[in-house]
Amino acid sequence: MFNLFNLTLKLNGFPIKKAQADFKEILNVTDEDYAKYIEHKKREIVEFHLKNNTFYKNLAEKETFENWNNLPILNKKNLQKPLKERLSKGYSEKSVFVNKTSGSSGDPFVFAKDKEAHAITWASIIHRFGWYNVDFNKSYQARFYGIPLDFIGYQKERLKDYLSKRYRFPIFDLSDKKLDGVLNHFKTKKFDYINGYTSSIVLFGKYLKSKNIILTDVCPALKVCMVTSEMLFDEDKALLEKHLGIPIVNEYGASELDLIAFQNPKGEWQVNSETLFVEILDENNQPVPNGVEGKIVITSLYNKAHPFIRYEIGDVGVLDEKSTAKKPILKKLIGRTSDVALLPSGKKSPGLTFYYVTKSIIEDDGNVKEFIVRQTKLDTFEIDYVSEIELSKEQIDAIEKAIEKYLEPGLLFTYNRKEILKRTQRGKLKQFQSML
Repeated sequence: MFNLFNLTLKLNGFPIKKAQADFKEILNVTDEDYAKYIEHKKREIVEFHLKNNTFYKNLAEKETFENWNNLPILNKKNLQKPLKERLSKGYSEKSVFVNKTSGSSGDPFVFAKDKEAHAITWASIIHRFGWYNVDFNKSYQARFYGIPLDFIGYQKERLKDYLSKRYRFPIFDLSDKKLDGVLNHFKTKKFDYINGYTSSIVLFGKYLKSKNIILTDVCPALKVCMVTSEMLFDEDKALLEKHLGIPIVNEYGASELDLIAFQNPKGEWQVNSETLFVEILDENNQPVPNGVEGKIVITSLYNKAHPFIRYEIGDVGVLDEKSTAKKPILKKLIGRTSDVALLPSGKKSPGLTFYYVTKSIIEDDGNVKEFIVRQTKLDTFEIDYVSEIELSKEQIDAIEKAIEKYLEPGLLFTYNRKEILKRTQRGKLKQFQSML
């Protein structure tokens, strides 16, 4: 079989063969030796950046590595300065892989990976998708992602899709008419798997439900679906499993890093301990015990071109008590730290609580396709929604009663029925937004 995907990486200067061999060696480190191995990699990457990266040396305010927990926490605001000021000695913008974060956290920035680090990221992705018999050189992907709408950017992505055995469904308009077209592609193409943004795939699932269709009946080649970038709620997962007719795999990643956690075939959210070191920290930046919630902070163990050391990604999560150095398990991903609602009583509540409570009521009858919740004042919220028919007074009363029960009384809501919801430039749907 002609390995076009690997060849494309190789032609772009990413040493994928070597990266896969290196990755295999990491996998072969025993459970007993793994903690020691990770400590060695952490020290190695910090010492490299203290020696070769002025940006990191200034941030750390030290010349030598002493104590891991005393190293600074790197946040997105630190990274909003020209890329050339952040690159390590010996690397230029021409010699590295350069990309931009999606900005779904509200702080987009440009980042870089050296070619070896980018190749090992791919080795890690290939390995995890391989758990589900997906082979990037052979398997055909149905892709629900955003796409640049300018001519050159659009053509570039389409070419990349062709070389990577993917067919992309642009997700900025997911009206029933467009979804009829998407379904036709599944009838005529032998897709092996689906990959893309959770909210878009869930919308497609609801469309299939409304038509009483199981996707594998029209596209029997389908094996698995990977959802990413937005929260997957349990009832949506059940809906997708039923109407796509395949296992749904939950993926948590960040373009500037790698896959952070990926659901393994046992259903556990296995954290990537091969190319990353993931910590859960409290408000004083101290590690919390497994089982305790805290902010997620990540170190990229291989990126020499650009430091991502103790990098605060903006999410809150919990590691499972049964985690080990080699196999950490993410017990819960609670969402972004920025998506917190501040209430008049002084209470802080994850914005997704509103989304969750509201969701359980307004999606019961399949009328509401999707919605977002926006906080505009301490006591005021707006709900934008897309639906066949307007929300009834009974539904609105039920929402407000539930919110009163789960959060607190006296909050004010307005409801705006929309044709479509505004997504980020990349096509993500930000489910809760605080304007405070």
